[in-house]
Amino acid sequence: MQGLFITATDTGAGKTHCASLIASELRSAGHRVGCYKPVCSGGEVAADGRLRWEDIQILSDAIDHRFPIERICPQTFAAPLAPPAAARYENRKVDQSLLRTGTHWWSDRVDFLCVEGVGGLLCPLTETETVADLAEDLGFPLLIVCPLILGTINHTLLTIEVAEARNLSIAGLVLNHIRPVTDEVSESTIAEIVSRTTVPILATMPFNERDRLRPMQGDERISWVKHFGPQK
Repeated sequence: MQGLFITATDTGAGKTHCASLIASELRSAGHRVGCYKPVCSGGEVAADGRLRWEDIQILSDAIDHRFPIERICPQTFAAPLAPPAAARYENRKVDQSLLRTGTHWWSDRVDFLCVEGVGGLLCPLTETETVADLAEDLGFPLLIVCPLILGTINHTLLTIEVAEARNLSIAGLVLNHIRPVTDEVSESTIAEIVSRTTVPILATMPFNERDRLRPMQGDERISWVKHFGPQK
């Protein structure tokens, strides 16, 4: 099984949307693909009175509801907080072991696993660990989603610096237009990032084209398969 760990410069950057697009594209190409979010907080009460986590539903939609929700995300918490804080509200703790072993179930069922992190690399994941610790243990290449807004140059370079300090392999960046910006702002931001790091920008997510990842190079489609890697 090959995996890709999708992280971001911050929460709300578009990790789930990006992961769902990649998974959907791989599935449409005939690959066996799964989605795994080790932990999710911030549930909403659905019409039937049950808690529902939108991110998990989006990931399930992307793989055509072929796998149990509890395998896509084995740990959920209601409060919209970092996982360890959300867990404390319920007198629980994030299961540190399950974060890692949750991938084992997928190993003989899919060829490619899209792993979506929580927040950014230094977001608290347990009482003692961050997302970067989990990414390091799993060993999958990183895909960093960066919202194309004021401040993203700094946040992107900081995220890259953290990843490189941990010797984490970075497949590339995806720039997400989470709100409309002028071409001048978009082009200058991209130019600054390109001039300050060797990490490639693989794609953008246009604001008015939410159903696709647009390649930075002229290719009609991105060969996502080549950016996945084996688990440690």
